[in-house]
Amino acid sequence: MSLFRKPQPLAVLVVRDAPEVVAALRSALEAAPDAERPGLERALALAEESAGRPDAELRGRWVRQRLDAAGHQGPADSVEAIKILRRAEPGLTLLQAVTYAKEAAASEA
Repeated sequence: MSLFRKPQPLAVLVVRDAPEVVAALRSALEAAPDAERPGLERALALAEESAGRPDAELRGRWVRQRLDAAGHQGPADSVEAIKILRRAEPGLTLLQAVTYAKEAAASEA
């Protein structure tokens, strides 16, 4: 093992199709009858809110979902949580699991 290894890229990708969803909702809202407008307006507001969330927050939510599925209710950045996360996602390196766990803990604070 070398101390000068290249850092591993993050393994969890955040897929963002929110701009397309927002555009589709705006388009639907323009042509919507009055009865459908309130629901579409609410959906548009939610999609715009979601589109503004940082990637770290979305990865933090991903971590919490994995931990909840394993029954872990403690801090997301605990040693036990990192072990659980690595068991749930065997492809994660220790560094990746720690990084994601810290992001999850920060988003929960």
